[in-house]
Amino acid sequence: MPVAVEQQDTPANRRPQRSGLRQTGHAMRPAPLTEDTGTQHQAIEGGSYGPLRGDDCERIHEGVLTLLETVGFANAIPSCIKVLTKAGAVHGDDGRVRFPRALVLDTIKRAARHFTLHGQDARHDMVVQGKRVHYGTAGIAVHLVDLEKREYRESKLQDIYDAARIVDGLDNIHFFQRPMVARDIADPLEMDFNTLYACVMGTSKHVGTSFTVRENVKPALEMLYAIAGGEENFRARPFVSNSNSFVVPPMKFAEDACGVLEACVEGGIPILLLSTGQSGTTAPAAMAGAVVQAVAEVLAGLVYVNALKPGHPAIFGAWPFMSDLRTGAMAGGSAEQSVATAACAQMAQFYDLPGGSAAGMTDSKLPDIQSGYEKGITNVMAGLSGLNLVYEAAGMHASLLGFCLESLVIDNDMLGHCLGCARGIDVTDEALSIDSIAEVCLKGPGHYLDNEQTLKLMQTEHFYPALGDRSSPKEWNEKGRPDILLRAITEKKRILAERFPRHVPKQVDDRLRARFGSLIHLPRTQMGA
Repeated sequence: MPVAVEQQDTPANRRPQRSGLRQTGHAMRPAPLTEDTGTQHQAIEGGSYGPLRGDDCERIHEGVLTLLETVGFANAIPSCIKVLTKAGAVHGDDGRVRFPRALVLDTIKRAARHFTLHGQDARHDMVVQGKRVHYGTAGIAVHLVDLEKREYRESKLQDIYDAARIVDGLDNIHFFQRPMVARDIADPLEMDFNTLYACVMGTSKHVGTSFTVRENVKPALEMLYAIAGGEENFRARPFVSNSNSFVVPPMKFAEDACGVLEACVEGGIPILLLSTGQSGTTAPAAMAGAVVQAVAEVLAGLVYVNALKPGHPAIFGAWPFMSDLRTGAMAGGSAEQSVATAACAQMAQFYDLPGGSAAGMTDSKLPDIQSGYEKGITNVMAGLSGLNLVYEAAGMHASLLGFCLESLVIDNDMLGHCLGCARGIDVTDEALSIDSIAEVCLKGPGHYLDNEQTLKLMQTEHFYPALGDRSSPKEWNEKGRPDILLRAITEKKRILAERFPRHVPKQVDDRLRARFGSLIHLPRTQMGA
């Protein structure tokens, strides 16, 4: 089933490096990149790790086809039943919709793949194919973590906008899916609309969002078409995708989300097909079983989307969550979560479908040591597996209940390391460095500090953290012994004081505010006006 994909090297698929080197005496030290020294490199490809071996993918695939054909889905809305049965699904006397094997296989064969998730700025376009790795945010946290006070408070609309504009300037966070719920807005339409407004105004990167009911999609599309300069322009370069929990595990359709899915497909919005069963509660306790159920649920959604519109861009979003079975609580930072996420990446690659799953969902309440090791392990495993879109990779805490702005800055460093791990080592004739070694040993000073190869590769072969401290203990002591949390607080405040994105022209925002009036809650005074 899986096929090899030739990777394309295009400007849109390369990323700016974080920093260069400057020479001071005999020492080489990090220095910020400037416009003329910055370089770009090809999108990182993972795929060196996979927990599924031998014929494991085939066995999971066979289990998935059996479930879809014999168990099927309950609670389909009438429009869903109509489109699925027309495509070849069977609506049984028990009310469940079942999917014949031939229908599923034909859908997989014909589904959209190797497509681009666009940013408002084309520099942020992401080609989701093969084993290319992109990290981003996501989640429905109901609290913001106030790091300075070490306490949780309810998240607000302003927090979503602030998170978006922080992410807008972070190199290693490639897309922004809304990570919090605007708890200061009660009405579902107003919350959906303003969440999307805050996201697309706060960053020119690709945005993911969700909608409560079908009716809330129409005004959102009107806003997106206006920002894009017309419906045709948005359909050509959709810079927003819909995170759609169309399934209530185990194996039931979510009625409101199905209506949203239909409206988004009709409106030209790509769909993240999201299955989030929790192992031991709404999915099997066995990891293999949790993966089987998640894949089956996502493939049912893929049939649904393609029955509505053949070839519509859809992301294989199998997200089986792990539980601490002693309590039933979610264990988002666990080793089991890492393995399950990597297995779902392998299944996406097995089908040659663009895959997205979750990592970085630490169970820790603050950006502490537990947060660091849980986020680092789960995110690097996702990168090594070649997962195309790693959601919830930055900022999240407390198993998705809390979100921390300072953690975005810290996690950006961490994700840079993860990308470096996923990239591995390029072994070329030039990289073997035979000539450089001979020159240094036979003719040179006995070190490589000012070697031509060192100067050439300093921006592409090495990663330089923005917050991570590599100073000596003496230098650290002289600077007042700062820790990473203090540096993150300082950097967050600097960004929020200085960065107010202006990729949406003021005249466009003026028209939106004239059209939607009081529906827009975010005041211009909070957007740098």
